[in-house]
Amino acid sequence: MDTKTYIESGIIESYVLGLADSTEVSELEMLCAQYPDIKQALDDFERQIENHAFSGEVTPPADLKHKLMLALADEFEPEAENNNAKNRLTAIPGFDTADTDTIKLQGNSFWKYMAAASVILLVASGVFNYVQYNKLQSATTKYEALLTERNSLQASNGIFETRLNDFQKSVAIMENPDVLKVDLPGIKGKENNHATVYWDNKTKDVYFLSAKMDKIPEDKQYQLWAIVDGKPVNAGLITDCDGLCKLENIPRAELFAVTLEPKGGSKSPTLSDMYVAGAVLKQS
Repeated sequence: MDTKTYIESGIIESYVLGLADSTEVSELEMLCAQYPDIKQALDDFERQIENHAFSGEVTPPADLKHKLMLALADEFEPEAENNNAKNRLTAIPGFDTADTDTIKLQGNSFWKYMAAASVILLVASGVFNYVQYNKLQSATTKYEALLTERNSLQASNGIFETRLNDFQKSVAIMENPDVLKVDLPGIKGKENNHATVYWDNKTKDVYFLSAKMDKIPEDKQYQLWAIVDGKPVNAGLITDCDGLCKLENIPRAELFAVTLEPKGGSKSPTLSDMYVAGAVLKQS
């Protein structure tokens, strides 16, 4: 368990200030028994709150309790009773009337306790806000992560659907009885290359499928040629596409071949850079 992250989550502050729910309380108490550093963090925060609250503590004289009780009782009596209260205090053995000023002075410690309580409330409010802010930040981060993951999944799903549709269309074209298949094996010296042309006899559209073609430089591009009456006709530039690449419409041809040309293609084939070629066989 990452105890450092757990300690910094604000759960300890919530627990000490009574803001944690029952689940968080049970979890913290269980973890305190398992992880000494979590228990130490809890003890440290409790000690910090206690030290801050009583940093201005004043120790009263030993006999102040009795005197303070009498003084506080007089605070709630009518003004006319003040003299009687003073007489009663004078009747206490060893009590000097001058001590009434001392009692009033020592009464200031009551307000110090009140000030300490105010500090505790202020600290508690600050800690509460800090804890809530951390929880909000954590929730926001998690929400943004989930949103990003969802968008990524949607994008991936869209790409998959597009590829699946392209594949299904490719299969439909290859299985169409009106489409002629022309094998293009590698020529001498480039036997490891192989491709296939699918030529629709009705529409005369040409589709190219690369089974295995050598990797080429970025400034080069494969180009398909149709040989018509012994002359090469541009049948289209071959790009990176999933499944079949639809190229040019070729009304008739006796042979198809692929050459390597500068990127963007050429007006005439570079015969020294021919890779694959195949004759068109008439369907019986």
